[in-house]
Amino acid sequence: MSGFQSPRGLRDIREPDASAFAWAEEHAWSAALAAGYARIQLPVAEDSALFERAIGGTSDVVTKELYRLAVRSEESTPLALRPEVTAGVVRAYLQHGMRSEPQPVRLVTVAELFRHDRPQKGRYRQFTQFDIEAIGDAGSGIDIEVIELGTAYLRSVGLRDIEVHLNSVGCPTCRPGYLVVLAKHFAAVADRLSPVDQARLEENPLRLLDSKDEVAVAHAKGAPRFVEHLCADCAEHDRAVREGLSITGVTVVDAPHLVRGLDYYTKTAWEFLLPGEQGQQGALGGGGRYDGLVELLGGPATPGVGFAIGIDRVVLALQERGLAPAPQRPPAVVVCGIEPGSVGMRIAIASELRAAGVSARADVSTRKIGKQLESAVRDTAIAVIIVEPDGSLSLRDLAAGSQAEPGARAMVVSAAAQLARTQGGQ
Repeated sequence: MSGFQSPRGLRDIREPDASAFAWAEEHAWSAALAAGYARIQLPVAEDSALFERAIGGTSDVVTKELYRLAVRSEESTPLALRPEVTAGVVRAYLQHGMRSEPQPVRLVTVAELFRHDRPQKGRYRQFTQFDIEAIGDAGSGIDIEVIELGTAYLRSVGLRDIEVHLNSVGCPTCRPGYLVVLAKHFAAVADRLSPVDQARLEENPLRLLDSKDEVAVAHAKGAPRFVEHLCADCAEHDRAVREGLSITGVTVVDAPHLVRGLDYYTKTAWEFLLPGEQGQQGALGGGGRYDGLVELLGGPATPGVGFAIGIDRVVLALQERGLAPAPQRPPAVVVCGIEPGSVGMRIAIASELRAAGVSARADVSTRKIGKQLESAVRDTAIAVIIVEPDGSLSLRDLAAGSQAEPGARAMVVSAAAQLARTQGGQ
């Protein structure tokens, strides 16, 4: 065995997990495309300043978790592996002039992300997210659409009791006043806060509601509620979102101290959780409105809203509930041969079956026909085509244990395909 192993926090995904991941990702693409969202694929690395400016210099993502790439002598721009998707989507929105397109611009991606986080259950340093972004609409309707879409996706994969924990984090008009009240609340325990949280108290008290330190977590329970300090516009937006979600049948749980982990959120913020779960550790995903992010990254004032759902966590939740899909079954038809020289024909026949929509593989070994048949049985194949020495084909029905007389190629291949479709549902 090699002395090399996958790095800490990164792992190989094999069956049956690989099939579950692919299934969850395919459902994500289907849900978004059916709702009118367009695909976008982003580079795995961006200018590190993009994340520093967008996410916020005091956030854990930037201060602790960002994977920065070493700068080569010929490179002038420091790069970092993407820890989230929204900043990259907004960069692409500006770079490619999407503002001139009909608004809102609806975009979807399923992306690999990287954070130097402490590995634990459901949290890895390389992970996959289903990400939705809608840029260019300030109304509450697009918030409702995006939240309902995420909820519908989770229900479609089997998590039917999903809850949306919802809050409003205000806007530049009302947030400053709330931050003063919040800072006063945490000042009472300032000397007991960790050095990191003491810095947050000075720079951005809102981050204290997202702290994992025991003192901050305990004191946050009695913190003032943001909803009681919203301006009229934010209060009306929050009311409209909640009313619309109730009409769509989304289960909303009030979360007065939910702020999410990124600094760019404004107004609506939410997390998708299963009953009994709480906090970002238990969230399957979440999102929010980011009306100031486009401007922060150098563009004109442009509203936006979106969410990210962790595919890793979705698969884990499905497995824990016994709802994970079965792994992809082996090929329905195996093509064997008696003579070693028939390998080319075996491959051609298997390819012909696949072109007809039937899963098939060729046994490319030079083993005796008995060993080839044993291998097909172990693979739970439905049928076996045997290339006879004279070039004719025989069809063996493994379920029935019967074998037909040798026949012409077209007839036997057609019969094998029909058998596979009848017994395997192909």
